[in-house]
Amino acid sequence: MKATAKIFILFLAVNSVILMAPQKAAAQVSINFQIFYDDLSPYGDWIDTPEYGYAWVPNISASFIPYRTNGYWVFTNVGWTWVSNYSWGWAPFHYGRWYYDPYYEWIWVPGYEWGPGWVTWRRSAGYYGWAPIGPGISITIAYGSGYRLPYNYWTCVRDSDFGRSNIYNYYVPSSNNVTIINNSTVINNIQRDYSTQVRYNAGPNRTEVQSRTGTTISPVTVRERNRPGQNLSNKELQIYRPRVEKNRTAGRGPAPSKVRAMKDLKPAVQRNGRTQPQRENQPSRQQQPQQQRDNRQLQRQPDDQPARQQQIQRKRNDQPVQRQRDDQPDRQQQRMQQEAKEQQARQQRMQQEGREQQVRQQRMQQEAKEQQTRQQRMQQEANEQQARQQRMQQEAKEQQVRQQRMQQEAKEQQTRQQQMQQQARQQQARQQQMQQQRNDQPKQQQKQKHNE
Repeated sequence: MKATAKIFILFLAVNSVILMAPQKAAAQVSINFQIFYDDLSPYGDWIDTPEYGYAWVPNISASFIPYRTNGYWVFTNVGWTWVSNYSWGWAPFHYGRWYYDPYYEWIWVPGYEWGPGWVTWRRSAGYYGWAPIGPGISITIAYGSGYRLPYNYWTCVRDSDFGRSNIYNYYVPSSNNVTIINNSTVINNIQRDYSTQVRYNAGPNRTEVQSRTGTTISPVTVRERNRPGQNLSNKELQIYRPRVEKNRTAGRGPAPSKVRAMKDLKPAVQRNGRTQPQRENQPSRQQQPQQQRDNRQLQRQPDDQPARQQQIQRKRNDQPVQRQRDDQPDRQQQRMQQEAKEQQARQQRMQQEGREQQVRQQRMQQEAKEQQTRQQRMQQEANEQQARQQRMQQEAKEQQVRQQRMQQEAKEQQTRQQQMQQQARQQQARQQQMQQQRNDQPKQQQKQKHNE
């Protein structure tokens, strides 16, 4: 009986733990897309797209291009990281993807993975280039041979200028992108964040950038920030980069508090604060009282005065024509002022392009001088190498002559040794003959004595 009671109590304890576990998990706070919807709403409009769901359209200048406007690249412990000067830049340049719409221009689609910059990198002779990766494009596809982006999506800069904090002053004109990109190769520097298992491209090699810029690059450390935003100071980039989890709860998921219909969203030119032209042929405030007085006068006239009514009616009908005539000089003056402003803007652009052209020419002249210096140095080194080779050939010939002389001396030495050996054998033979003669002399003497 006691054993049964213990088993029953143990069963209740296990069930209590099982029942309490979901409540504990449900109490945990997880960060989802709601952080993007809430934090970015003051700076743009959320729309519901048929392709990607909720997407964000920033309310900024129509000339905006992601990873080009109002920011720069800095080398960190996770690779080349885009530092945006926008207060909301912590999100759209490190999560999700950008795509271009001809009517609304650049639109951002949220994503779950954090990266230093979701761009595709390329290098060519003397240049680096990058462009935003589109929605739904994985790293494998983005850095494959078949992934192509329009040339105007790319931002290119000379490799000697890469890594500057004011890199926006050194962008190459987009008209050069065709030549640069067509003669480029993919920078395939894929890295993995093992804490999140996210794969990303770290950008150009640090050692290569140092050799091309002639500067030493010290890595900036990326630190976690506990609220939305980012700040770079003292070789430390503090940035908000929470782990965004997918919504798994039942019922209504995260959503923007205000969603604009795409048909209600103005095009980029109008959306970014540009003034609209006033409607023409609209009565002015000074003309309206006169017209009202004429109407009142018509009402006061008796029915037996048709001539007076016709006169006032003709006068009223003639007023729009007169107003149009009076308005024509004003409109002409406005058009002339507008054309003068446009002419001034064109002149300023031409002056700016002239200054940029002058800077490019100076840079090209400097590069030509450096190239000439390198060629002279290479020619000098080639001459020195040729002189070394000639000295080596001369030494080889002298070595060969010495070897031949040594071989000749060795042969002569061998001949002398053979002659000496021959002389020694002859000397030995004579000594043996003399010894034989000495040995035979007693015998001969005895023989002579015996004969005698």
